[in-house]
Amino acid sequence: MTQSNFSLAEIPRGAEPHSAVDLHRLTEMYDFRGKTVAVTGGGGVLGADLARALVGCGAQVAILDLNLEAGQVVVDGLGDRSAQAAAFPCNVLNPESLRKAAKDVLMRFHKVDALVNAAGGNSPKATTTPEQRFFDIPVEAFRFVLELNVVGTVLPSQVFGRIMADQQQGCILNYSSMNALRPLTRIAAYSAAKAAVSNFTQWLAVHMAQEYSPNIRVNAIAPGFFLTNQNRFLLTDRESGALTPRGQAILAHTPMGRFGDPGDLLGAALWLLSPASAFVTGTVVAIDGGFSAFSGV
Repeated sequence: MTQSNFSLAEIPRGAEPHSAVDLHRLTEMYDFRGKTVAVTGGGGVLGADLARALVGCGAQVAILDLNLEAGQVVVDGLGDRSAQAAAFPCNVLNPESLRKAAKDVLMRFHKVDALVNAAGGNSPKATTTPEQRFFDIPVEAFRFVLELNVVGTVLPSQVFGRIMADQQQGCILNYSSMNALRPLTRIAAYSAAKAAVSNFTQWLAVHMAQEYSPNIRVNAIAPGFFLTNQNRFLLTDRESGALTPRGQAILAHTPMGRFGDPGDLLGAALWLLSPASAFVTGTVVAIDGGFSAFSGV
């Protein structure tokens, strides 16, 4: 079979492709010019990467982060495109902070078309170790992880979801995790929290479509194993950079044989935020190199 080298961009407007699909319309779906996207946790590794990609696709991006300085670093790093983004201080666990941030975003960009709930994380205090058994985990630490990930997704969805309900359209993208599909050892709180995020994603998708508008969609991505500041030294040795036993076990159960790169999330995230996924809501997309599909044999 001869491989075709044509580009969708080379098809002249108005040309009739062999398929009934309008290929020009398909590529235009990923043009985010005129759209405003709010990203919680936008100063973090994964949130910042998506924010930069959205700006690159033409979007205006509101970077919401508890650490305003981290958010501003992302904005400043956009260079000539920095006018397309702005950083806002925001505590995803504080309704008043969220309402203030939403008001400021509307004043700056005049609209909100999409919300990305990228804020979240784990705590060493809620992780089992040889020194800290499950029975010894402080309830405060367990509760913190649940609140950060679950409440930190629910509250922004309430505040920005209200805007979408009023305008009868919008898109919410949540960050779940492979832990929601395959609970991992040592991190019971984080696994339980991300399972709740996946469940809430499905619930909210149905609620928004039935109660407000079918043009409001809610989906999630479930990243597999990525080397981030949060887990790098669980997966690699701090001194040598060699894989830890945990890191080795993960790669042994990942058919693609590597950890994910933040850029690996962008294709699915942009798809779920774009009109290209107009008939997709209530789904959680695994981006894991095949980890969730592999039985181990």
